[in-house]
Amino acid sequence: MTSDAPVMAMILAAGRGERMRPLTDTTPKPLLPVRGKPLIGWHAEALARGGFTDLVINTAWLGEQVEAYFSSDFGLQPRQGMGQALSISYSHEGVDFGGALETAGGIARALPLLGDIFWVLAGDVFVPGFAFTQAATARFAAGNKLAHLWLVPNPPHNLKGDFGLSPDGRALNLPKDSAEPKFTYSTIGLYRRELFDSLPAGNPQGLKAPLAPLLRAAMDNGQVSAELYEGDWTDVGTPARLDELNQTTTS
Repeated sequence: MTSDAPVMAMILAAGRGERMRPLTDTTPKPLLPVRGKPLIGWHAEALARGGFTDLVINTAWLGEQVEAYFSSDFGLQPRQGMGQALSISYSHEGVDFGGALETAGGIARALPLLGDIFWVLAGDVFVPGFAFTQAATARFAAGNKLAHLWLVPNPPHNLKGDFGLSPDGRALNLPKDSAEPKFTYSTIGLYRRELFDSLPAGNPQGLKAPLAPLLRAAMDNGQVSAELYEGDWTDVGTPARLDELNQTTTS
């Protein structure tokens, strides 16, 4: 990565959102409104506030609505409080392959649009206080890890957690029966494209591939760092969680 190359961000927006039906029968989950704004809009504004304005969004289910939202609501000009203008590219998995490619498959497909280092975050989580900072990317770029993850305290629907966290900031691939504490992956992370070297460049055949096995293999080699984020975070996976968010206000 050259010093003047922009660090891009990829927002994952291709999922069907089965558990959110019937809401997602006509609206893609990232466009469901939370406190008057679509979920994905919260992400876009937070990234822009941090100076990250080159975005890639993957789509599948009702993907044309996602593109239409940014085209009509954001356009090419910055909105109040959002920072700079957005430059958005799309990876339309639904158009190209008839459906979503899972997380790693989707990222691999979008790699030609991304740089050597990039943010990845899911379009269906609500994390209003998270700050995407240039300092975080600089620290990551100066190191040699393949990924840096933000973990969160385990929510009620994932009490066993996903990954461990060592005192020196390494993400740990702990056994299922480990007595060591685990935390939940927030879906926010910084990545190097080398993490996806096991997949065909650009994923031209549209292979479906999950992300967790790639991360766990890299953790076993000490190539993933992590930190704990304790601000508000919600995986908006059910209508009940969406309703709860819309009945409360930010502090």
